[in-house]
Amino acid sequence: MNSILEKTLATIVIENHQAASIFEKYSLDFCCKGKRTLNDACKEKDIDTIVIAKELETALSTEVIKHTPFAEMTEDELIGYILIHHHFYVKQSMPIILQHLEKVAIKHGPNFPYMIEVYQLFSEINDEMTSHMQKEENILFPRIKQVVLANKNGVELPEANFIQGPITVMEHEHDNAGDIMSKIRTLTNNYMAPVGACTTFSVVIAELQAFEEDLHKHVHLENHVLFPKAENIFLN
Repeated sequence: MNSILEKTLATIVIENHQAASIFEKYSLDFCCKGKRTLNDACKEKDIDTIVIAKELETALSTEVIKHTPFAEMTEDELIGYILIHHHFYVKQSMPIILQHLEKVAIKHGPNFPYMIEVYQLFSEINDEMTSHMQKEENILFPRIKQVVLANKNGVELPEANFIQGPITVMEHEHDNAGDIMSKIRTLTNNYMAPVGACTTFSVVIAELQAFEEDLHKHVHLENHVLFPKAENIFLN
């Protein structure tokens, strides 16, 4: 049990993605704050380490039939996966969530003023994620592919900052998006719709929770799998 407590949240998720759902359950940030050990993260949130360690060990000892081996994927494969499974989802879901939030803020804002703030915060996320994904798709991802190709062909690599600069910017933007969604989670009482909430109110709360869970997986794949893999090319 002690061994898993001393592993970082990111490492645990990399080794077995079933851990992600357990960390979501306990609101443990394994993406932006994934470099903390499980022990430190639990202490910060006053979570019983024995309980979560046992829950993790039970889940991780279960045979995983469908498991995507992200750590074994090439940079190109990871980029393709991120574009298809995460960028596409974000682009499709944000306008729908915004539309629902606007409706709830207008109709229920007087009784639930926090939903007006949630709408404003998610509008921020919409603008930032749109710009963020454009920078990844048009600058960072092509540069990573260029470096991988140069390395494969034995061509001289550019300076490390060729990708390290954009990566630093992307990681900062990941942190900011994570902080905004954390505020939304707090405002909505961990994504709990109020008693008697209308259908749109209940639906958008569920949509926000799903969006944050996807964001955590999305950021984890970039921060802890794709980016280190690309950076390691300059160390070989």
